[in-house]
Amino acid sequence: MKSYQEMTMEELLAEKAILKAEYKKYQAKDLHLDMSRGKPSQEQLDLSMGMMDVLGSDADLTCDDGTDCRNYGVLDGIQEAKELLGDMIEVNPDNIIIYGNSSLNVMYDTISRSMTHGVMGNTPWCKLDKVKFLCPVPGYDRHFAITEYFGIEMINVPMLSTGPDMDMVEELVSSDEAIKGIWCVPKYSNPQGITYSDETVRRFARLKPAAKDFRIYWDNAYCVHHLYDINQDHLIEILKECKRAGNPDMVYKFCSTSKISFPGSGVAAIATSANNLEDIKKQLKNQTIGYDKVNQLRHVRYFKDIHGITEHMRKHAEILRPKFEMITDTFERELSGLGVGSWYTPKGGYFIAYETLEGCAKDVVARMQKAGVTMTPAGAPFPYGKDPKDTVIRIAPSYPSVENLKTATEIFVICVKLASIKKLIAEMEAAGNTAE
Repeated sequence: MKSYQEMTMEELLAEKAILKAEYKKYQAKDLHLDMSRGKPSQEQLDLSMGMMDVLGSDADLTCDDGTDCRNYGVLDGIQEAKELLGDMIEVNPDNIIIYGNSSLNVMYDTISRSMTHGVMGNTPWCKLDKVKFLCPVPGYDRHFAITEYFGIEMINVPMLSTGPDMDMVEELVSSDEAIKGIWCVPKYSNPQGITYSDETVRRFARLKPAAKDFRIYWDNAYCVHHLYDINQDHLIEILKECKRAGNPDMVYKFCSTSKISFPGSGVAAIATSANNLEDIKKQLKNQTIGYDKVNQLRHVRYFKDIHGITEHMRKHAEILRPKFEMITDTFERELSGLGVGSWYTPKGGYFIAYETLEGCAKDVVARMQKAGVTMTPAGAPFPYGKDPKDTVIRIAPSYPSVENLKTATEIFVICVKLASIKKLIAEMEAAGNTAE
C-alpha cells in the first residue's frame, strides 16, 4: 500500500470512510481499557508472593552483623541490602544509602534538600535568582513534576538514538551557572526505551559544569528490566566513569525494586560519592532513624543475590515480551510504509513511544478516549505537559491483559490513521488541492 502522502484527496476520503466505520464498531463495544501508567499486571505482582513467606513469626530477623531488624537504627540500610542492590546497579555497597519503597521519594528529597540547604556547602537554591534543569525529551513526567513543583525552570534537550543531545548538554552546562542538574533515565528510557551509548555516558562523566553544585540525576529505574535473555542493551557504569574523569561527586544514581518485587512495597536506594553521602546523611539523620529494615531483610532473604534477581526478571520478561512484540508487530504490519509516524522497538523497560505526524498526538489520544481507551496525556513526556510538536504518545503495555492490549492496539492504529488523514486533507485544502 502506498503512503498516505502519495494518495489523492479522493483516495484519502475513501480510506477515511472505511476507517470511520471500523472505529464506530469499537465505540459500540463500550470498552473501558486503561493504558495510562506503567503499572505491573496482577500476573507480575503474583510472581513475588513468595516474598510474604520468607519472614514468618518464628524467623530470625537478625542481620549478619548482629543488627536486629525489628529495632531502631542503621540510618543508611542493612549491609545485606546494600550488597544486593549494589550488585544490581554495579556499584560498591559502601556508596549506597537504602531508603524506603520509592525512588521517586528519594529524588524529591534530593531536590528539596538542595533547595533548602544547598549541595555540599553551596548556596541553597531557594536563595538564588534562577535555578534551571535540563530535561531530555521525551522523558519521565514525574521527574518534570518534581522540578516544576519547586519552581525550577526546565529546558528541553532532544533525545537521540544514543541518548540526550550531548552537544547541547555540554554547551548549556558549561555556559550557565544557573543550570543545576539534568534528569536521566539512561537504560530503556521512559518512554522511548533508548539506552545511552558508551560515548554518551563518557561525555556525561566529562562535563565541565559552570555550577559547582551541578548534579546528574541518573534514574537507573530499568537496569535489569530486559525483555530478552541474550539481545540486551548494555549501559556502562556512570560512577566509575565520573571518578575516572575527575568528577566523582557529579552524579546521583537512583534505583528501586518497584517493578521487580511489589511496586508499593519495594526498596529504593541512592548511590553516589562519599562526599555526597556525607552531605545527604546530615539531612537524613534529622528525617528518620532508619527505613524499614524488615522489608530490606525480606528482599535479601527472598532474592538471596543478584542471580535471584536475574531469574526473577526472566519471569517478568516472559509476561511482558508478548505484549511488547504484539504492539510493535502490529505497528509494522499496519503502519509501516504509510508515512504516518515512527516508533522505536525497545529491548527492555516499560514503554513504547509512538511519534505521530506533527500536530496529531493529542488528536490520537482524544480519539482513543472516545473509543474507551485511556492513554497517558499527549504532552506528558515533556516539561509543563507541552509537547512543542504534538507528536509523542507514550504507550504502557504492562497492565492490560494481552487480549485487551490487542484490542487497544487495533484501535490505536485506526486512530493514528484517522488523525493522519485529517491532517493531510487539511494541508491539501489549505494548498487549494481539493480534488484530482
